[in-house]
Amino acid sequence: MNMPAPEWTLEAATGWTPVCRLDDILPDTGVCARVQGRHVAVFRVGADRLYAIDNVDPKSGASVLSRGLVGNLGERIVVASPLYKNHFDLATGECVEAAEHSVRAHAVRADDGRVFVSLAPSA
Repeated sequence: MNMPAPEWTLEAATGWTPVCRLDDILPDTGVCARVQGRHVAVFRVGADRLYAIDNVDPKSGASVLSRGLVGNLGERIVVASPLYKNHFDLATGECVEAAEHSVRAHAVRADDGRVFVSLAPSA
């Protein structure tokens, strides 16, 4: 009997992994998701801006960046690590205080009320 492939399999084949519903992320907060074995922090800023960076704090090795405070430093939208208070630019993953502690940024999008992350660089 031919059964259709599960929806997540088809999406994973395109490089985009569903992580949650958009409404699951309160504005100006983040959530953690596991994408292809990697801990990713997904942030919703305001009503509809989404960002995704690695969730592991490079100084401590703890998976905590999704729990940090979202704010801005000038024009940059950042998250402050809850452990060492380093600020990470949500668009680029750059650590403002120490570039050597920067994390990887990931492509993220919302479609039909669901949030998707791709570890591939955004186009």
